[in-house]
Amino acid sequence: MARWSVTAKRRGTAVLVGRHVTLRVLTNHDFEAWRTVRRRSADWLTPWEPIVPSGQLDPTEDRGAFAARCAARMREIELGTGYGFGLFHEDGFAGEVNLSNIRRGPAQTALLGYWVDRQCAGRGLVPEGVVLALRFAFEDLALHRVEAGVLPRNAASLRVMEKLDLPCEGITRGMLEINGAWEDHQLFALLSEDWVGRREELLSTWVW
Repeated sequence: MARWSVTAKRRGTAVLVGRHVTLRVLTNHDFEAWRTVRRRSADWLTPWEPIVPSGQLDPTEDRGAFAARCAARMREIELGTGYGFGLFHEDGFAGEVNLSNIRRGPAQTALLGYWVDRQCAGRGLVPEGVVLALRFAFEDLALHRVEAGVLPRNAASLRVMEKLDLPCEGITRGMLEINGAWEDHQLFALLSEDWVGRREELLSTWVW
């Protein structure tokens, strides 16, 4: 289970600890490390991400914009609509794993997203972070479904899904606007009952 108290949960200070990685909420103090990773991985990440809107400050280059981003993530946590985590390992900050667009009521679902420093790709950090986030989603947030959309040509992201053997449900047309264009995505999803059946396997392989 996530290591936190009820008070810490309200403040968004959850810390999820795995074998090689730790997930925690980013703060203003993480700006320099975040900017360094984003800058050196820009060409690696840009094809798979939304464009920063015209006139909006880029959090990679502006400390105030990064602080506003952190504040927005904290509001999402307080509202229960999202949980954004920085991905850390022994060498420091390495990327992010996020649960966003959390819907309650009859849906009880969240959208999973992740990115990693190019220098850390292929080392198993993201699959471990994703399993930590899945455990958090199903066991702490009591969600029923977590889904992830992956561009069919994003081989690195698809490998994460393949390593975790998450079920692919097909193609969702025009799912997200990526790098200026509405893109189809392969949709992967795990249900709470899937998690119960695979919990020991996933945790023993990636977390314990």
